[in-house]
Amino acid sequence: MMDREIVKKLSIIPMVPGVYFFKDSNGEIIYIGKAAKLRNRVRQYFQTSRKRDPKTSALIREIADIEWLEVETELDAIFLEAELIRRYLPRYNILLRDDKALAYIRINYDSDYPTVDFTRRPLDDGARYFGPYSSVSAIRQALKYLRKAFPYATKVQPNQKRANLHYHLGLDPGLEDGKTSLEDYRANLRKLMGYLSGKRVSIISELERDMKRASNSQDFEKAAHIRDQLMSLRCLTDQIGFSDKEFGDISKEPGLRELAKLFNLVNYPRRIEGYDISHMQGTDVVASMVVFTNGVSNKTQYRKFKTKKEINNDFFNMQETIRRRLKHLKDWGVPDLILIDGGKGQLDAALKAREEIPEASNIPFIGLAKREEQIVIESQRSKIKLNHSLIQEMHGHAVLSERFILITLPRNSNVVKLLQRVRDESHRFAVSYHSTLKTHRMTVSSLEDIPGIGPQTRKQLIKRFGSVKGILGASEDDLVAEIGPARAKVVKSGLNLIS
Repeated sequence: MMDREIVKKLSIIPMVPGVYFFKDSNGEIIYIGKAAKLRNRVRQYFQTSRKRDPKTSALIREIADIEWLEVETELDAIFLEAELIRRYLPRYNILLRDDKALAYIRINYDSDYPTVDFTRRPLDDGARYFGPYSSVSAIRQALKYLRKAFPYATKVQPNQKRANLHYHLGLDPGLEDGKTSLEDYRANLRKLMGYLSGKRVSIISELERDMKRASNSQDFEKAAHIRDQLMSLRCLTDQIGFSDKEFGDISKEPGLRELAKLFNLVNYPRRIEGYDISHMQGTDVVASMVVFTNGVSNKTQYRKFKTKKEINNDFFNMQETIRRRLKHLKDWGVPDLILIDGGKGQLDAALKAREEIPEASNIPFIGLAKREEQIVIESQRSKIKLNHSLIQEMHGHAVLSERFILITLPRNSNVVKLLQRVRDESHRFAVSYHSTLKTHRMTVSSLEDIPGIGPQTRKQLIKRFGSVKGILGASEDDLVAEIGPARAKVVKSGLNLIS
């Protein structure tokens, strides 16, 4: 017989798109799903007439509670569901999910021939990434519709001089034939990226203004083109969507709710920033800043830092990084919480930097130490008031070590999973940037060993081919087209000798 509380929840679940959580008797999230109509989807699990596989039956037996987050359109939950599954790792998602590989949308906006495509492994290559998304087929469908509103190229066609078939179908900008200027194409891509970032309302309003302006100036062809864009977007709203990152009631997000309660925060931390340092014995020292908006990674807000001095001292490097970031409160935004990857030393260095910026004096700072996954706060300076009763309720404990309080909570708690996700993302981003700089330095070093090849040529080759491997793999025609026959011969023979 179904639990009375479950029956009650099933009666009040709304008929809207959203993400739902199944919890066990201990309050642990055991499954996360998304739905076009929450009530219909969740009720299906409890219909006795439906045939179920053994894993689904086992899941249903463990469900003790149901929660949900409402979103705007049918597939707005794609991004949010992927983020929450990665953070909480519900055991039944691992058992039941068919497509475990996450995908990103990649837009190399700064290229001379920008393209839009997919990847499963984002790189620190200067391109703009959106995701991750758990459903590749849903993203393909979304981009198919979006391409009608914002035509884009998917790949560079070598030696192509005329616009391809996709241009005549209204799906490609036609850069090859000069049908669209690079400036206009990038303006179009900015709208596409804005839409992917969840700025649907502002993008549609901007297009409406542009259409009215074109009509008033009697540029009816342009007005008609924008009208068609708007019609495509309005049709799209009924078919597929992306996360606004301003989903429903933020207080229902388990990790944010616990975090606010644990630290007695006045408001839920809508903007959490994470920081980490990466280097190799003091060389190629870099730092990362990642941003989670309403508990979801917001890659458009990420920043990376190359330290001004190459020093093998994480405390010094962290202090410099936080100092530089806090000087941008007005243009980058004010964080509700800053998470430092590290223990007492790293947190202390970050707090020293905050003390240099009066405007940042009330921003809460915490650390997360890797070894024991302890949350670290400075008893006086972290600007946090601990909820000790909640720590006990969660079967955790807090100990005072010098001026610092070390908090140990169960690793399966929602707040620890949220902080781990932010910390791990900051670590990944820092390591990625460090690897890019290291590869770049090794490439430049190899090219510097070739007599007669100056800094401008080296820069030109790296920009065009990316690495020594890329240059070695380039055809003779490509090298000649880039730097001329004489220098192409010198580079090719020089690199062959080095390798």
